[in-house]
Amino acid sequence: MLSRLLLVVFTLCLTLNISAQKKLFTVFQLNIWHEGTVVPKGYDAIINEIIDKNADVVMLCEVNNQHGVDFVSRLLHDLKAKGQHYYGRSSEQSVDVATLSKYPILAQHTLYEKENRQGQVLKTKIEIFNHPLVFYSVHLDYTNYACYLPRGYDGVTWNKMEQPITDVQQILIANRKSKRDEAIRDIIVDAQQEANRHSIIIAGDFNEPSHLDWIEGNKYLYDRRGAVVPWDCSVMLYGAGYRDAFRFQYPNPMTHPGFTYPSFNKDAPIEKLTWAPEADERERIDYIYFKSLGNTLTLKDIKVVGPEISVRYAQKHENDGKDQFMRPKDVWPSDHKGLLATFTIN
Repeated sequence: MLSRLLLVVFTLCLTLNISAQKKLFTVFQLNIWHEGTVVPKGYDAIINEIIDKNADVVMLCEVNNQHGVDFVSRLLHDLKAKGQHYYGRSSEQSVDVATLSKYPILAQHTLYEKENRQGQVLKTKIEIFNHPLVFYSVHLDYTNYACYLPRGYDGVTWNKMEQPITDVQQILIANRKSKRDEAIRDIIVDAQQEANRHSIIIAGDFNEPSHLDWIEGNKYLYDRRGAVVPWDCSVMLYGAGYRDAFRFQYPNPMTHPGFTYPSFNKDAPIEKLTWAPEADERERIDYIYFKSLGNTLTLKDIKVVGPEISVRYAQKHENDGKDQFMRPKDVWPSDHKGLLATFTIN
């Protein structure tokens, strides 16, 4: 009897010890569409979404410091007024991304000088549960949006073309006229100097699809017209050992397309939500990538944040996949959907 009791106590202690060694933290990524100014009460909606999602780290795109007002300082002040304390640093005029954290920010700087910028990249060092992490908040070049070419639209002028372009080499040549691949290459090189001491998380609006999504199985869906494209940014990141959190959790793009753009928004005119009104332009272009230091960082869960409805042929289109959504509290501030990822630190 005593030996059985001791075994139960030992097992309980072991279970508690294992649980204590595993800590959770969350990352919320969102393109906030010119600081929420396109949508009535959009700024308040950004605050409400941050509070509702209660993420430990928030990574935002399209921070413009409109009318000379420092957006990060304003956001931190208004969050604090609602009982939510985040750390952050004043956003610079040279970059349109921001990172907020419930944990103190140890260091933060832009990856590029003003005169030598390949993309919008903000590098931030944070220690969470004594585990050092480096976050790269990114917003990559939106021009030369080559995924429009098979859909019959020019990726620079956004005008409809005489005929679609489906040749993969032509698509890649057009894609590489952007500065997206250069920015990702620079991030990979910079992160190599940190990877032996930190776990790495790269998140933001890449304005480029993934090679994991444009596959044989769906090449005739979404107006891709048979194109199977090895998109540069995702190919480079995977080659460098990074994992796309959403596709890591949901490897089948047929059942879980994970579209983040364009998102339907009930408070915005439909013409503001589409750049290719006669096409099915739905894409997954917002990402959270991660790379663990040893085996310390693992992905526990990830969900799409925002309305379930997307935009297709300039009309709202109900969700036709199995993606899990975290719906907005009320007003949605963006034309993108966001992502909320939960990580475990062992």
